[in-house]
Amino acid sequence: MGKTTTTAKLAARFVMRHGTRPVALVTTDSFRIGAHEQLRIYARLLDIPMYALDSEQPIDSLLGRLQGKQWVIIDTVGMSQRDQRVIEQIAQLQGGQSKVRLVLLLNAASQPETLEEVVLRYRQAARAAGAELDDCIITKQDEAGRLAPVLDIVMRHGLRVLFGSHGQQVPEDMSLAAAAPLVEQALKTRTPRSAQAEPEGAPSLSLPRWSRDVLGQGRRLSSLLSRLRERVGGFAHLEACWDLAALPIRVQAERLDKLLEDYPPAEATLGMHWAPRRNERGCDWAMPDTGLDPDGAWLALPWLQHRQPAGWQPRLAAVTEQSGVAVHLLPQLPDTTSRTWLNAQQLTWVSQVRATQRVVAHGERVTLKQVFAQSTLTHSVEVRFRGQPMQLWNAYAEVDSAERNASGQSEALLAWYAEVRDPESARVVTRRYWLTPRRLGADVLSLLVIQLQAEGLATLTRRAWQQLKQDDGGEVNAEVRLLMASGTAAVAGHLDNADDEAAVALHSDLMGLLGARRKRRDTALLDALLYALMARDAIRQLGSVNREGVV
Repeated sequence: MGKTTTTAKLAARFVMRHGTRPVALVTTDSFRIGAHEQLRIYARLLDIPMYALDSEQPIDSLLGRLQGKQWVIIDTVGMSQRDQRVIEQIAQLQGGQSKVRLVLLLNAASQPETLEEVVLRYRQAARAAGAELDDCIITKQDEAGRLAPVLDIVMRHGLRVLFGSHGQQVPEDMSLAAAAPLVEQALKTRTPRSAQAEPEGAPSLSLPRWSRDVLGQGRRLSSLLSRLRERVGGFAHLEACWDLAALPIRVQAERLDKLLEDYPPAEATLGMHWAPRRNERGCDWAMPDTGLDPDGAWLALPWLQHRQPAGWQPRLAAVTEQSGVAVHLLPQLPDTTSRTWLNAQQLTWVSQVRATQRVVAHGERVTLKQVFAQSTLTHSVEVRFRGQPMQLWNAYAEVDSAERNASGQSEALLAWYAEVRDPESARVVTRRYWLTPRRLGADVLSLLVIQLQAEGLATLTRRAWQQLKQDDGGEVNAEVRLLMASGTAAVAGHLDNADDEAAVALHSDLMGLLGARRKRRDTALLDALLYALMARDAIRQLGSVNREGVV
């Protein structure tokens, strides 16, 4: 609102100080009837040149005619903040050799909800075009019933106010922004408290809940995020995925494709935990598959199921070829052909199975439950299960597959039975069965532990998904949101399963963000990570990223 008049006011101020020679005007508004003529009249009155730039014409095409100009003001097309062409317009101005500084005009007479949306959408569009939008000019100050709403939005988003416009006269009705006059005007035009009461159900104008108390936390968050990047493989990619959520939803899918092209980095993935091939209970999405780094810890950015080939063997072959995966933790026993391929490639695999899975033991076809019916569990290892310390009591037995492969032979396997017990009460929390190749021996126990601990990732992902969906207002691509949620869950699981000195320090710093103690460490770590990543985004929105060092 008021861009052309504001352009004329800025040009007139410059001409009064420095003369007509160093200044020029440019308009990109070829849509409105008479738009060029209005700016041309101002240019003629000021005795300065004016050029028109078509929507498909690059900004560099004018550089020859703008040689020697110190002050070039570009009057852009007036567009709604919801117009999809905003990104293209900003990209047109940013695509040349000369850097164009963006300034957002905020109509002080607009509704607060509209101003909030204008700032968010235009900033998203600027980021999508690779630009920054940190400056603004407040217009229509003379028409605004209240100035406080626009000042509130300016301060919360960390915008720099350059000028204030308060009338149609050129150049008189414009002044440099100064805090004291703006505050004085805001106080003079404040609405009585009784008139300020919002109707029931009206949208809140407060900061998003994750940005509470984030001012001043920049350096603390920067240190925390820096240590997570060093410790957790793929964490920088997870942050890049979070960055996509700040862009307009129409460009998020395209940017996600580019992000995933080079993920995971070479030699970063040792194994893969394959999630069940079904939607999670009560959800319209399937749990992504989570990678393991060379130390057996979770990678921060999982793999989306629907982006993978259909069928177990093509899927296993694709990820093995692309990422060098050598270990496969499977949610169910794959078909004989797939197992034959895995064994031929000398790959390590373990498969969780049901108690009713049939095998051949001592020459008889029996279920795994029957195999271990008389077993006494004498060996245990410490594990974390569902956020709590537990003991995994286990036993194994040599069996053969109930099916024969293409050459007519049975497969030599180890069958595993385990009970997760509470170490204090010895109560059995749950039972699990696995099958593994006999050639791997008993050393695969550590992989069984990893697969058991991975069961908590789905619950953490559902928790993160619900929080993100509640807070993003539907403005985030579903794939991006799922990767944000499952990736944050993977990092929380990674830290929950680790108890080394560096992990303990991270636990303490993350828990410090929440303030209050939580009963379950895994969900507490998840909530703290969500808080940290949301606070990082909030600080960026407040324009204090560079000052606080959160990059």
